[in-house]
Amino acid sequence: MPPSLTSPAPVFRPWLGIAFMCVACALFPVQNAVVKLLTGLYPYQEVVWVRLAAHLVLMCIVFLPRRGLALLRTRAPIQQVICSMGLLGATVFFFSAAKSIGVTDAIAISFISPLVVTFLAWPLLGERITPIRLASVVIGFAGVLIVIRPGSSVFQWASLLIVASSISYAVYQIIVRRVAAVDSPATTAFYSALGCTLVTSFMVPFHWRTPDNWQDVALMLSLGVSGGFGHYCVARAFSYAPANLIAPLNYTQMIGSVVIGYLMFAEVPDFYTWLGSAVIIAAGLLVGWQGRRRKA
Repeated sequence: MPPSLTSPAPVFRPWLGIAFMCVACALFPVQNAVVKLLTGLYPYQEVVWVRLAAHLVLMCIVFLPRRGLALLRTRAPIQQVICSMGLLGATVFFFSAAKSIGVTDAIAISFISPLVVTFLAWPLLGERITPIRLASVVIGFAGVLIVIRPGSSVFQWASLLIVASSISYAVYQIIVRRVAAVDSPATTAFYSALGCTLVTSFMVPFHWRTPDNWQDVALMLSLGVSGGFGHYCVARAFSYAPANLIAPLNYTQMIGSVVIGYLMFAEVPDFYTWLGSAVIIAAGLLVGWQGRRRKA
């Protein structure tokens, strides 16, 4: 699933920012492939819980020693709950669909998340939506329809769950923007992981299956580590270079997804997947281009 955009800091080291973003975009397709592999062997509820619990532990190890109880202070508790539920929905929907849909198709559909953010920022944040941005959202969803192709074998509940995951992740990004004015990113990241872990802890006892070997345990734990490290790289990337330079690199995940899908699952994207992906990416780049033009 693609990451949220953050505002760049005054430090300007574009090549370092590009390097961090490339690392993140290399990690996310591998993570998605591991999710597909594990959810084919274990209940997705169990994989979700391990992924989120490992992420929470990682957050505590990184931030608690430096921030102490200050990490727990929030001025927007209700919005933090909504933020956590958005991330939970994005994770649960994606994991529940992963075993039934190709890695490349999943990442292609998830590319609509930035376009959903563009659309939802209008009613939720009061940000003005221009005709070009509205057209970009429509074009992006047309690209999704090309990938899914109603009436084809790709058009199934799993594809619709990826759409639901993308919408949930867009809501998460919108709320992160709102709480950024009152809470630190570390606090938001901690509560997001905490809320998701608590909710899934009530689900996992009914779906638990003891891992068959230590290799599977390591793969599950790697999801929390790779997810946390990947998003850390994204944050560092946006701290070194402007968003209009870094954001388009998100779409390089398509290359990694094709390679990983072929090597691990012998998946070969068809013409419609490539065409739909091109349409979605073009719509996303159009939004970024207009934002850059307005700033100029």
